[in-house]
Amino acid sequence: MSTTSKIEWTEQTWNPVVGCTKLSAGCKHCYAETMARRLQAMGVAGYEQGFKKVRTLPFRLDEPLKKKQPTVYFVNSMSDLFHTAVPESFIDRVFDVMARCPQHTFQVLTKRAERIAEYSQERVIPPNVWIGVSVENKRHGVPRIAHLQSAKADVKFLSVEPLLEDVGRLDLRGIDWVIVGGESGHGARPMKEAWALNVKRQCDEQGVRFFFKQWGAFGADGIKRDKKSNGRELLGRTWDAMPEYAYV
Repeated sequence: MSTTSKIEWTEQTWNPVVGCTKLSAGCKHCYAETMARRLQAMGVAGYEQGFKKVRTLPFRLDEPLKKKQPTVYFVNSMSDLFHTAVPESFIDRVFDVMARCPQHTFQVLTKRAERIAEYSQERVIPPNVWIGVSVENKRHGVPRIAHLQSAKADVKFLSVEPLLEDVGRLDLRGIDWVIVGGESGHGARPMKEAWALNVKRQCDEQGVRFFFKQWGAFGADGIKRDKKSNGRELLGRTWDAMPEYAYV
């Protein structure tokens, strides 16, 4: 199912795989798990077995091929393409579709950084495919950066969301783009302004594009309120820098 997205850094989502299992601290309050329960209750095809069972959905593979208008796709907002339960042969099929759609830009985000690094060594990642990893903390997230740096791709990015602590000093060599955001939804954990500013400062120092997605459930003042009220401003302005789209 391909749908228009409310995620600030993309235009549309494409989910040829659904379902996932929790891997690290950033997964604790997974928005996709909550959404999958709603879709299951609504009887949406692909969610009959809920969220914890990873399933490939071949009938969704051709969705981007049907759209001629250049579009930015977030691939697998409801799963992780590099989950160990997804066969390599199916990942190949997903990448084949992306290669056949040079008019689109595809954003592939994973927490299974080792697998994307290994996968990219023996294949050509199309230039219209951006590869990213989640970096929510020092223990689980920061080590993923080195795996991403070893991957072979034209555009590499970090999703530092939900930012759960000060991630310290970051090596951003080879990284093109960094997204930062706080957590939203039930049980959300607060993000401190100093943590976000630490990442932004390092992006500025190392020449990396910076995108501030949201404060989430807690504002810069540490007060909990609705996400819309907290807004997207950091240092009094919004930060929306992105890599250039690979449209041809």
